[in-house]
Amino acid sequence: MSTAPQPSAAPLSTTDADDSRTVLLERWAQRHGVDTAQRLAEAEDLADAVARKITPENTRDTYDKSWRVWERFTTAQGLPLTEGTRGSLVAFVMWMLREGQVRGTGYAPSSASTHLAAAVVGLRERGCAVTRDDQAAARKALEGLAVLLLQDGERRGRGQAAAAEVPGLYRVVRACPDTLAGARDKALILTGFHYASRAQDPAGLLAADVALTPRGLVVSVLTGKTKHSVRDAKINRQADPEICPVEAWTAYRARLAVDADPRWSAPDAPAFVGVDRHGNVTGGMVPDSVTRAIKRISVRAGVALSWTGHSLRIGLATTGRKKGKDAVAIADQGGWARHSRSMNGYFQRVDGWEDNATADLT
Repeated sequence: MSTAPQPSAAPLSTTDADDSRTVLLERWAQRHGVDTAQRLAEAEDLADAVARKITPENTRDTYDKSWRVWERFTTAQGLPLTEGTRGSLVAFVMWMLREGQVRGTGYAPSSASTHLAAAVVGLRERGCAVTRDDQAAARKALEGLAVLLLQDGERRGRGQAAAAEVPGLYRVVRACPDTLAGARDKALILTGFHYASRAQDPAGLLAADVALTPRGLVVSVLTGKTKHSVRDAKINRQADPEICPVEAWTAYRARLAVDADPRWSAPDAPAFVGVDRHGNVTGGMVPDSVTRAIKRISVRAGVALSWTGHSLRIGLATTGRKKGKDAVAIADQGGWARHSRSMNGYFQRVDGWEDNATADLT
């Protein structure tokens, strides 16, 4: 037996003023009454808060940036902000490739792909139902247009980062000066390589997150982007002490204890500190300073292709593959899902040569 709809006695309060939420609240009020609708609204607010809490900050930054790109597109084309139709998404892709950047030039297809995916997330967060078919149509258009750009001789974007490799590690450690900064650089590169670090990983470590054990180091990575990347990465001692991450970490911490204020050696101090040109500690490193340091260190060493903040991560995957390490072991060490597309893409750098049809023909 159905009950009669209860009229709204007063406007429902909500933290989201979006029209779609207002419509939803009115529908709930008609179905369940004002009090229940209010509780459902509060539950929605809680769900939004949890989503924000568990979404990594850099991912949230990407969503916000991409939504601003979508806002510029809809303004320029005179389209509704919260309508993600097949036509508008395809037009969004074309606009991005043609003129989407603030300076009026087109985005690289990889950047356009990121903005498309994040804009769809933003539309759905704002109550716009974007179907899989509509999104797939836009992605198919993007892939086809990217091929046309290549056929026209246009190569946009920086391409994949160079992989750090073992010969490069030797060059790097031999170029590090005998200073606190040099000891920090060695430890940053060698440990980062062996647990496939992203730039934010060493920046997020505290001294207590790196534990010395009889067999090596255990690095507790807590700044991961996914459930796979939050992990305890075990780093074995290496046969050659010159590029052994355990030796480098131990030497760095000993040097830090001698050359810097004792507070920087405390368990709750940053694991990796910034050091100015006078040898003074300036505070904990942040992701941008880690990225700059990796590039600077590789340039100083004369590495053929300068490294970026992602080079250490790619290096562990490609080197492990060359050495015949199990893909599952590599995934677990680097914090990838076991069937990660990005990790398999790194493997293809190796497999494309080792399993190539032209290998060992003569």
